[in-house]
Amino acid sequence: MKGKESSEELETMGEAYRELLQKALRKARDTGTGLYHLISGMRGEMAVNKVSEPEWAELEGSVRRDLAHAAQYLQEGGSELKDWLGFDVSLIEKALWSAFSEAANQTQVELYKIHLQAEAAGYHTGEWVGLGTIVCDRCGELLQFHKPGRIPPCPRCKGTHFHRPPFSPTQT
Repeated sequence: MKGKESSEELETMGEAYRELLQKALRKARDTGTGLYHLISGMRGEMAVNKVSEPEWAELEGSVRRDLAHAAQYLQEGGSELKDWLGFDVSLIEKALWSAFSEAANQTQVELYKIHLQAEAAGYHTGEWVGLGTIVCDRCGELLQFHKPGRIPPCPRCKGTHFHRPPFSPTQT
């Protein structure tokens, strides 16, 4: 559905976006399952059936992306979600804004839990690590892995506990 959509196609996708968000949110509340992960399994539960498979895949990706960006905004100290929008909240249908706000907050909680799990797990000398960079917890030395290998003690301070550096979208 890329390019110039008719007003009917835009309305259908808008309706599908709203329905997907609201049903996934309701299911997350009922089951205690993470909302962000539920989004991909909702197609069979949707009333909007005018959406093709490629459009559905695009829709799922869009909802996930929007929730992740909004949650990241909140997590990084954004004062209120309405500021993330960049325009007046009164321009949005109240039910959609309510569902999106709740979903973004829930997604923020999910992302924070994942962050805490990763932080608690950490990396230790003797464990296997894949590609990437880890940082010594004691002295801040960077250890880079260009292929999987066992983590050695820190070459600078002999420390044995490491973590991944914070993600930065500008890293290449």
